[in-house]
Amino acid sequence: MSNPIVSFDEQAIKSDIRELVRQTIEDTINALLDEEADLLVNAERYERTADREAYRAGHYTRNLTTTSGNIEVAMPKLKGAKFVTAVIERYKRREVSVEEAIVEMYLAGVSTRRVEDVSEAPWGASVSAGTVSNLKRRPSNRSENGATGR
Repeated sequence: MSNPIVSFDEQAIKSDIRELVRQTIEDTINALLDEEADLLVNAERYERTADREAYRAGHYTRNLTTTSGNIEVAMPKLKGAKFVTAVIERYKRREVSVEEAIVEMYLAGVSTRRVEDVSEAPWGASVSAGTVSNLKRRPSNRSENGATGR
């Protein structure tokens, strides 16, 4: 048998692609938030205009768990206006599909403690057992017959 001419590490390539997707999502969300802030302020960053309605006051970071992993979101802060975004719901820490997957795991019989352990692998962030309990109690997570699960 002949030796392969080219060899590559499949796990490393998958890891690099996953990181590239995660970084692209993070950059896109942050760009969308900056654009929304520009529209609310009625001026771009550092732009001097007479019709400016507010001023930028930096940003604060939030973590958001997505199906591609944990991303750091730079939420703009404004002086003279309240920043309300359509990109991410207020107080949202996880993508809806991640929350649905957590609830599905629980409804399939996985214990809340085990969901906490298992969630680290696919999303890069674990969820507490209390979070699992809170998610299963939400009205939006009810099944067709009105049951809330267990």
